[in-house]
Amino acid sequence: MSKTYHSIYAPYIEELIAVKRNMGFKYTYVESVFSDFDQFILQNYNEAIGITKVISEQWCKRRENESASTHYHRCILLNSFSSFLSKRGIPSYIIKLPILRNNFVPYIFTHEEIAKLFWACDNYQSGNNDLRSSIIVMPALMRTLYATGMRISEAVSLNNKDINLKEDYCILRDTKNGEDRLIPFDTTLSTVLKEYVIKRDKLPIRISLDSPFFVTLKGSRCNKDSIYRRFRKILQFAGIPKNNIRLHDLRHTFAVHSLAKMVESGMDLYCALPILSTYLGHKSYQATNNYVRLTEDIYPNLLEKVDAICFNVFPKICLLYTSPSPRDMRRSR
Repeated sequence: MSKTYHSIYAPYIEELIAVKRNMGFKYTYVESVFSDFDQFILQNYNEAIGITKVISEQWCKRRENESASTHYHRCILLNSFSSFLSKRGIPSYIIKLPILRNNFVPYIFTHEEIAKLFWACDNYQSGNNDLRSSIIVMPALMRTLYATGMRISEAVSLNNKDINLKEDYCILRDTKNGEDRLIPFDTTLSTVLKEYVIKRDKLPIRISLDSPFFVTLKGSRCNKDSIYRRFRKILQFAGIPKNNIRLHDLRHTFAVHSLAKMVESGMDLYCALPILSTYLGHKSYQATNNYVRLTEDIYPNLLEKVDAICFNVFPKICLLYTSPSPRDMRRSR
């Protein structure tokens, strides 16, 4: 167990994780969620044990920049923990789960908007001390997110030992799906990251292989919520309409742009999807396959090439209506 817990629920969290792992579940990503919950309890409700309605409602409030799916599964985890406590004689509240709808459509940046975003990262300045670190971090971090499709949580979790700028790859450890992932990147991003390292190493901070790669001016690890707030300001500075745009949409944009580029270069779709799926760290091809129709909306000619390669793989349903014959009408009476 890599996480440690300090609230009054610490032994119960550790016991639940141990039980789940004995049943065969990896439960790696859940550790981070329980770590957040542990800190939440420490700061607010560390006196009496038992998950109350108030605790449940406050913990289950949807957070800024939190996807519906993440919010939903965070609530499921709390209910699972409440049920676990109740079975051990500690009455705990089971909250009604939010409705999870699958009609969400991510925002896909155009290539022109990506260029504007990078320009804004390079030129944005603020008198606020916290935001001044954007001058060093944001140009490299935003390019990393777009060029690799990694999640913001994965990017800020990178340590110096995880980045190899000689062979141009990084290793993502303990990812959302509980597996390590090797991410190669091109020389363009490598050049950007090398320039970032030169600037970062001039800061009066201690740097080691185990220290974070993306840091604040004080040398601490970048916080994803702070990065999101800077991202919103940079969107405004770039003149990009910022309503409903999330930082995670850079990952979606990477997927759509990559899929389009691979197919337009002549690659078979059934070769492109497994490559993209592995790179993104999806457990199944279905998650990656969702980008096919989304890509068609952005690049209308894409599916023409796909149909030429995979004729009738994506069937088109056609309903043909014909007037019933007199004999059919008599039979239906």
